[in-house]
Amino acid sequence: MKRALKTLLGAPLTALLRATRSLRTNLQRIHAHASLAAELSHPLPASAVLLGKVHVYGTGNIEIGEDVLLYPDIHLETQGTARIVIGKGCVISRGAHIVAMSGVIIGDGSMIGEYAGLRDANHLRNDAVTIRDAGHSAKPIQLGNQVWIGRGVTVLGGITIGDEATVGANAVVTRDVPAKTVVAGIPAAPITSRKTAV
Repeated sequence: MKRALKTLLGAPLTALLRATRSLRTNLQRIHAHASLAAELSHPLPASAVLLGKVHVYGTGNIEIGEDVLLYPDIHLETQGTARIVIGKGCVISRGAHIVAMSGVIIGDGSMIGEYAGLRDANHLRNDAVTIRDAGHSAKPIQLGNQVWIGRGVTVLGGITIGDEATVGANAVVTRDVPAKTVVAGIPAAPITSRKTAV
């Protein structure tokens, strides 16, 4: 009975879904755009393309530039007076996690890979209270223009990454990265410079 019902209804339903795929995709993107725009304290450009839901936590003090491409399941969080600034033409991939308690600035044309984390704050320790209640210290993060952050990278507070630098997958960035330098590893260290590479 179930198999016959699947056969009877499956083909027409599949055909309908195929025929309306483009419309459904566009409606999902419009919904994601409108949902994000409602969460932000700054206008979201119409040129921003959202491929799915972006999750916003905290104050919503987030500025997003023109022609940005945002994949689903991105976590954007701002606390207090901190802000996140995403420059024009940036691409932020699925599952990226950006938290600002001081500030995170991402330059024009930069790309952030899947599940990368940019968090400008660290928890403090105090023997009198739990770590959850001990507060935090925060220092801003700044990415230059055309920076490429690989999949699974962690960028810690107080870090500046120069224009056109590349951070290899799964690296942990604990110190500044000069422009046009390629870094990788834990902690991230230079492996080459595009200035001298042949």
